[in-house]
Amino acid sequence: MTNGPVRTASEPTAPKRVRVGRPVAGAEGQLVRKAVNTLAIVPKSTRITTLARKSYNVLLYQAQEQGLEHDVFKAPLDSIVKGLDFDSNDHGLIKKHLRAMVSTTVEWQSPTVGEGAAWNVSGLLAHAKVSKERGQVWVEWSYAVNLKQELLDPTVFARLRLDVLSQLRTHAGVVLYEICTRYRNVGRTSRQPWRWWYPVLSGNPTSEKSDRLEYRIFKRDTLKPAIAEVTAITDLEIELVEHKQGRFVDEIQFLIGVKKQASLALGRPPQPVDVELVQRAHVLGIGEDALEPLLAEFGDAAVRPALDAVERRVASAFPEQLRDPLRYLKVLLQNAVGRTAEPTSDSQTQEKTAHVSRDQQAARRARWQLEWTRRANERCASAIAELSVPQQQELVVQLLEALRGRDAHPSIIKRLSTSGWQHPMVRHEMLKFFGEATFGVGWDKPTAEQLLEIATELGPEGE
Repeated sequence: MTNGPVRTASEPTAPKRVRVGRPVAGAEGQLVRKAVNTLAIVPKSTRITTLARKSYNVLLYQAQEQGLEHDVFKAPLDSIVKGLDFDSNDHGLIKKHLRAMVSTTVEWQSPTVGEGAAWNVSGLLAHAKVSKERGQVWVEWSYAVNLKQELLDPTVFARLRLDVLSQLRTHAGVVLYEICTRYRNVGRTSRQPWRWWYPVLSGNPTSEKSDRLEYRIFKRDTLKPAIAEVTAITDLEIELVEHKQGRFVDEIQFLIGVKKQASLALGRPPQPVDVELVQRAHVLGIGEDALEPLLAEFGDAAVRPALDAVERRVASAFPEQLRDPLRYLKVLLQNAVGRTAEPTSDSQTQEKTAHVSRDQQAARRARWQLEWTRRANERCASAIAELSVPQQQELVVQLLEALRGRDAHPSIIKRLSTSGWQHPMVRHEMLKFFGEATFGVGWDKPTAEQLLEIATELGPEGE
């Protein structure tokens, strides 16, 4: 069975509803029609992640193809998400998201007051099921009865390109694109209090913490990045408009323009949501909520090799088990981009700041290296101390021979003979001798990843 219908550009316009297995013609069949009441959903229980929102759109597209007459919908898992090990019985990540879609209570509302047919509250899905049939994994799902008609055959809706949605990294970017696509012909969204926009764009339920949120923080962390992302990736140009009550911003809305360029033709059906990086992080114990902001800030191209490094470090477990993979990943990413102090407009100040930053980084690196070497020496000394007395005596004899063989200073040889290997003058000689024989050459020199592990533990000041 194929993952979806085959489309060609020469076929006639698609019918209003499409059945599974039938061809879907032209670009029209490659859009999902999303009811206006589902654009500004407000989570009431738990956070809605970017991956969950994208996956939900793919499920909705699949359900619209299968038709309103169905009560239960079904599709191969690999037509909904990719990046999972389909030969494994462990589909914990997708089960987690399906579970969240069923249990997450949301209010369904239009971004414009009075535009939607009615207000509704329900879960994103009514039920979900994952099963394996004849070697293929399938997902089954349904919608609440009070929403099914509007979801599958909406009267007022936005036409969304899933290939565009797949390129957006943040939940706010996805939602802003959906809402602004609905009103692109109007040229602006409606005015709403900025606190109304917060749960809609962030995907976070309102809480005591969000009640204390200041507008300038919301603008900096959510609004501006979302506007920049949508403007950069889509054919829309978006501008924030602020409406004040006295000295303070009370309401906001978005002006919407369309770039003067031809729309790209859609050459293939909407693709499944890529969860490869999320799945890999999940295996390492890094949750999606923690990974999402890193993907948004650094991008897939930077996160992928950083995850490679974390996986290698976890697998090696040397010099000890990695205690905090998330913190290690963050340091890897920050080190990769080589962050320095924020530049100013004055070139001399920038040069001075960069110089100070380089000196600070060198000092930090030296502190981290000293700490790593100290720990390596302590582990080596502990290994020697665990040897029996005869074994330690034999080790001293071997070191004496080695020192005489390379014409070491007589005082070092004398101290080893009279005071033992733990004397401060000869301790480092024993550690180097035993360490190289036991752990190999370079045992006391940290790799870049080992040094970053120390950095994640100590922090930038090495405290």
